[in-house]
Amino acid sequence: MTDLRPRFPTSTRPGGPRLLVILLLVLPALARAQTGRTQTDFGGVGLLQTPTARMAPLGEFSLTYSDVDPYTRYNISLQPLDWLEAGFRYTRVDNRRYGPAIAGERDYLDKGFDIKLRLSPESRYRPRVALGFRDFGGTGLFSGEYLVASKRWYALDVTLGLGWGYLAAGGGLHNPLGDVDSDFARRDSSGSNGDINLGDLFSGPIGLFGGIEYQTPWAPLTLQLEYDGNDYRSEPLDNGQPQDSTINIGARYAINDNLSLRAGWERGNTALLGITLSANLAGLSQVKRDPEPVALQPAPASSTRDWHPVAQTLQHNAGMRVRRITRHDDEVIVETEPRKYRSLLQSEVRANRILNNHLAADIDTFRYRWQSRGMGLRDDVQPRRAFLAASRSAAYDATYRHSLYATALTRPDTTPPRGDVLYESPLRGFSWGLSPGLNQNLGGPDGYLYQLYARLNAEYRTDAHGWVSGEVGVNLADNLDNYTYIADSELPRVRTHIGDYLDGSRVGIHNLQYTRTTHFARNWYAMGYGGLLEMMYAGAGGEVLYRPFNSPLALGVDLNWVRQRDFDQRFDLRDYSTWTGHATAYLQTGIDDVLAKLSVGRYLAGDVGATIDLSRQFANGVNVGAWVTLTDAGNAYGEGDFDKGVYISLPLDAFFVESSRGHSTIAWQPLTRDGGARLARRYSLYGLTQARDMDGYWEDARAIMEP
Repeated sequence: MTDLRPRFPTSTRPGGPRLLVILLLVLPALARAQTGRTQTDFGGVGLLQTPTARMAPLGEFSLTYSDVDPYTRYNISLQPLDWLEAGFRYTRVDNRRYGPAIAGERDYLDKGFDIKLRLSPESRYRPRVALGFRDFGGTGLFSGEYLVASKRWYALDVTLGLGWGYLAAGGGLHNPLGDVDSDFARRDSSGSNGDINLGDLFSGPIGLFGGIEYQTPWAPLTLQLEYDGNDYRSEPLDNGQPQDSTINIGARYAINDNLSLRAGWERGNTALLGITLSANLAGLSQVKRDPEPVALQPAPASSTRDWHPVAQTLQHNAGMRVRRITRHDDEVIVETEPRKYRSLLQSEVRANRILNNHLAADIDTFRYRWQSRGMGLRDDVQPRRAFLAASRSAAYDATYRHSLYATALTRPDTTPPRGDVLYESPLRGFSWGLSPGLNQNLGGPDGYLYQLYARLNAEYRTDAHGWVSGEVGVNLADNLDNYTYIADSELPRVRTHIGDYLDGSRVGIHNLQYTRTTHFARNWYAMGYGGLLEMMYAGAGGEVLYRPFNSPLALGVDLNWVRQRDFDQRFDLRDYSTWTGHATAYLQTGIDDVLAKLSVGRYLAGDVGATIDLSRQFANGVNVGAWVTLTDAGNAYGEGDFDKGVYISLPLDAFFVESSRGHSTIAWQPLTRDGGARLARRYSLYGLTQARDMDGYWEDARAIMEP
């Protein structure tokens, strides 16, 4: 009988049909490959030297170190939006020096800022496409623009791109934009010295780049093959490098989700070594060990007469600092400040249980009048029966939740509460805390300067509207002996003495001020303050804010008279004094939780201009943002004619097992400048009145209803 089954050759030679069968079996199994996660030598997702159209997961934060002789690069990358990647970089050029006029024999340090925008997502037949700007607004030594496309096929990710500037130094392809405007035919390669040179964008010859990334069957290992369009014989700073090949090869080994190692061979003659530390800021969280909600009990026959222990329970269990409790007809009003939980609804649900156990059945409504530093923000009204119906449902089904939250009212109310006062606290008292702190100075010829210190914060609340606050820092460790250089400046030295302040004393008073607030109309707030306002300045000032309830728009104005403090951060003052202040518009854009701030006014050095600040807050409270400042200082800035930086604000309860409303902010900026320098005010009315926004109050219902 003839065997009709298909027969396969027994040959094991590479490239034979057996290899094809193996690939067809392996590739589908790797369809969810982890390609497109590698940080390049310049930072940002890509191959080795060149970018791809890929983006990191939303909220990803990466620190990357790479060493490719003669360059050592330190990169910070952020993914604040699905379609936007941003980062900045320090490049140490190991074989070039600043020179005696600046910093002698210290290695040259270059700064750069990058952005990448996703233009279109990937589909079954279309690649993902992105547009990027490298070294945008930096010195321009490595500046370039690119249009890049990436398409994944199982374990392979293929990229092809067009580059301008540094990415096209070895290209030489005709730029069709030059046929439209002759200015696009040539490019200034001298470096912009920190300016934004819009005239150079997409100008000069075009170069090709691209490559392939392959996710091996061993999950931690990714391999890369790259065609690099740069000509290293024409490197900036007259620093040409030999180049034996335009093909670069590399590998990425992921030790875990947060740490990966990179190695490669570039230019055909130079080794690459790199390491990336990453974390997803949007996913930061910690399992909480907060006190259990108070168990519900039947309503007592008569309401309690001893409200002091109730107020204490509200503070410790519901995170409410109670100012006054009032009864009016069948309603109990609690005037309170949030102290523990970021979600006001979480505090209210806990407080509902406490009040229910101490109030007779004739009370139908719990009203929470939320305040901040004595300023009324909003009233949240919770019908008692709806809450009890929801809490007593074994399944907590949607019907009961709807009956609670559809009848609850949230609105601002500025009228004084009527009725009988059951409890009142003057909100006086002393509080303090001890925590670590970090001062840092980046981007100058002295490299990275740091000071690790112990920070002692204290506050005395004089009444509901006023308080004295202070902070003392004790130096624990630093490298400030490396600080020798003060940049040239045609402006008053309002910030470039930062190294003298950091090194001025082992114990310094960072802040000591009195602050007072008022809520003088339905949507109007004001604050005044005076004392040692920050590390470098003392003085007095005030702020007024117009913030309608749950409105995307708020407007504020601050005005301050300040005088420069002595380097030892005690009570002595220097001669320099000035007026500074800004008018600021705050806009919740409605796009991916992005807050836009525009501030226009006078800065510490007397220059006039504007600061644009864009930030995005994730659901867990992490806030990432970037800002840029332009003023009339022009070339008086020193290096460049504008200032920029990025920051991350981290909620403390993402790291600790107990809930907290506190935040810690880390900021980076390429240089410390005198131009565009703002007073570092400790408090702002916009931050103090945050509860004027609903902030997903209704969306929190399912997650917060507790058994």
